[in-house]
Amino acid sequence: MAAWSNAPRSHIVISIILILWGLAGLASFVNEMLMTPERLAALPIAQQEMWTSMPGWLWYVFALAVASGFGGAVALLLRRRSALPLFVLSLAAIVVQFGYTLFVMDAIGKMGLVEAAAFPAVIFLIGVFQVYYARAAAKKGLLR
Repeated sequence: MAAWSNAPRSHIVISIILILWGLAGLASFVNEMLMTPERLAALPIAQQEMWTSMPGWLWYVFALAVASGFGGAVALLLRRRSALPLFVLSLAAIVVQFGYTLFVMDAIGKMGLVEAAAFPAVIFLIGVFQVYYARAAAKKGLLR
C-alpha cells in the first residue's frame, strides 16, 4: 500500500498541486538553460541585460530552489519528514535568488516594480506556504 493512500484527500491534492508547481519550476529552469541567442534577442532589452549579467553561481541557486521544491513536494506526497527541510532549503534559495536579482542586479530599476517583482512575489509566497503546510502536516503526524 502506498504511503499516501491513507492520507487525507486534501493532503494528497495539495501534494499533487505542489508537485505540478515543482515540475513547472524545473521546466522553467531547463528553458532558461536552453536559451538560444535567437530567443534571447527576442526578449526586451532590460531582460536581455538581466539574463546575460546573471552570475554563474546564481544559476546553481536557481537549480537548488526548483530541485529542492520539487523534492519537497514528492516527499510531502510520500509523507516523509524530509519535505520540511527540502521546502526550507527551497525557500532560502528563492530568497537568495530573487534578493540578488531584484536588489543587487537592480531588476526593479531596470524593469519596473510590477514586471520585476510580481511573479517572484508569487513564487516566494508559494515557498512560504510550502514550509507552513509541511510544518503543519508534521505536527499533525502526517509525515514520518
